[in-house]
Amino acid sequence: MNQNTAFVISEFTNPSGEIVFRVAGWLDGKRVRKNFPTRAEANAERQTLDVQRLQSETGIRTAATRLTDEQLKDAEAAFRRLADAGHSLLFCVDFTAANYRPPEKQRALADAVADYVTAKEHEFEQGQLSVPQIKRIRSDLKRLKTHYAGKSVAEITPASLVAFFEMGRPGLKTYNNRRGIVSTFYKFSFHRGWIAENPVLKVPHHRIRRRRGAAKTMTADEARKIMAHLETFEGGRWVPYFALCLFAGIRPGVPDGEMSKLPSEAVNLNGGFIAISAEVSKIREPRKITIQPNLAAWLRAYPLEKFPLVVGNFQQRCSALRKKFNLSHDVMRHTFISMFVAKFRSIGEAAIQAGNSESIIRRHYLDMKTAEEAEEYFGILPKRSAAFEPISTAASRPVDVAA
Repeated sequence: MNQNTAFVISEFTNPSGEIVFRVAGWLDGKRVRKNFPTRAEANAERQTLDVQRLQSETGIRTAATRLTDEQLKDAEAAFRRLADAGHSLLFCVDFTAANYRPPEKQRALADAVADYVTAKEHEFEQGQLSVPQIKRIRSDLKRLKTHYAGKSVAEITPASLVAFFEMGRPGLKTYNNRRGIVSTFYKFSFHRGWIAENPVLKVPHHRIRRRRGAAKTMTADEARKIMAHLETFEGGRWVPYFALCLFAGIRPGVPDGEMSKLPSEAVNLNGGFIAISAEVSKIREPRKITIQPNLAAWLRAYPLEKFPLVVGNFQQRCSALRKKFNLSHDVMRHTFISMFVAKFRSIGEAAIQAGNSESIIRRHYLDMKTAEEAEEYFGILPKRSAAFEPISTAASRPVDVAA
């Protein structure tokens, strides 16, 4: 019988004839028998042996302690978590005491988001943010607030944020954009003492490998067909808008793009340039675009004084034209930049006029078009040629600042 059993008390007569009380049983595979002169003493010993037996079976120990029941439970849970960590509980307590800095105040996420958006709207009113930027901030942080409803700013963990950024299986760029907006929000929260550290710093940022020449463009023949159709459509009402997109590369978005904010006086036909101010520019930097001879012809045949750039019900009407010619959002701008580089072989000047960096021009637009197609493209003229008064060739030729 090599196992623990409950201990029992029985009367036993010694060889001397004395009656005693015997405690008998098994403990850790060993037989135990002890005699006591009184039943009370035997009962006390049996209780002690039963406790030892239970400790042997369950690992539970009895000990005098000042800890409450809840504190004992916490301590036991902590030891279980540290079983494979290789550190003692005291080491972890010392590390936490030395490194953890609690937030100065707990702030509900919904309230923190409201404060941050208010601050960003103030920046927007001062012209520091564009309309698309403030819209994206509002949208992404509204999603964050809804996803973590009822939580404080400090409760959200890096692992939870990774899952949040990956909701809906977004592309790498969308994932990075979400991460960037939330990271800026958490920097704001950190500076106000609502969190001890920015959890987004522990969330990976995806590196996106971009292929050179990935910009989608049109051919010169496709551009010619579009402009020919527009001359016969609604009395030429759309010609200036599409001409400026195709032959000047102005960002086409309405109501938030450059085209919707471009005043007619910025187009200087006599001077041969279009002045894009910082207020109009997407990147908040002014630039001048050289008016090519064919663009001058289009703008003289269809002057902005008679044909405003943005018309009523613009989105719906323009969408129908884009659908008819299968035009993606920036394809006209991409085509202009590619044709400009092909004609003038100047990456630096293309970057200046398009409002891009030279690295972007080199990566996406270099060698996309031939010089012959570029000449054909910038030779597309309106049928209403009688209104055409050509500007000088010198005015249309950019300075070659970077080959």
